[in-house]
Amino acid sequence: MTDETPDADETPKVPESRRAEGLIAAQEKAVALFAETEKRGLVAPGRGEREAGDLIRDLANDMFGTTKHWHKRIVRSGPNTLRPYRDNPPDRVIGPDDIAFADFGPIFEEYEADFGRTYVFGDDPHKHRLKNDLPRIFDAGRAHFAAHPDLTGRELYAEVDRLATAAGWTIGIWHSGHLVGEFPHETNDGAKAESYITPENASPLRRTDRAGRTSHWILELHLVDRARGFGGFYEQLLDLA
Repeated sequence: MTDETPDADETPKVPESRRAEGLIAAQEKAVALFAETEKRGLVAPGRGEREAGDLIRDLANDMFGTTKHWHKRIVRSGPNTLRPYRDNPPDRVIGPDDIAFADFGPIFEEYEADFGRTYVFGDDPHKHRLKNDLPRIFDAGRAHFAAHPDLTGRELYAEVDRLATAAGWTIGIWHSGHLVGEFPHETNDGAKAESYITPENASPLRRTDRAGRTSHWILELHLVDRARGFGGFYEQLLDLA
């Protein structure tokens, strides 16, 4: 992450259609990367979290020549799936009846992707239910965004919280998404609520940034069951494809 933001008059005047195309193309590559990750079984029982993350990084390099990631690469499993992004839990070996997730932020041609998926091994019905609920809740949150043109970050967070609670889950972190764009993007830290889908963000999500560019968003779901000791993760673009 970066705290540096170019001044508005220093920002290249890239047409908005090209910016949107760049972000969509970056996500499409992330989708292909994760599909190949699953096909090859890179996140699997018996493999360490760090090892799995390194294998996904190497696969990205082989597929796309990707060498940069705008945030740290994460693979977490078991109780580590409860931990928020900023934590750095000890490396753990994925178990045979485990749940795990991967969260990667590769940069494709200077556009950021931010993509996460959950994997379940074994037959635990609660873990499988969480894996299935994550895309369903994501789609419902995105539909809510589409139906409310003036929706604020606070209001979308509240809707995601409602959806999660109705399904029996709890939001595991302090936000449900964030800005995404060119790398390096606008300041995106915990002190800047307007950069996140969070209860502290009373600003409309559909707006322009200081450089006059359209703001684009990632919807990020980290849902947990603290009583049973696990969580799951799902994220991708909110306002584009």
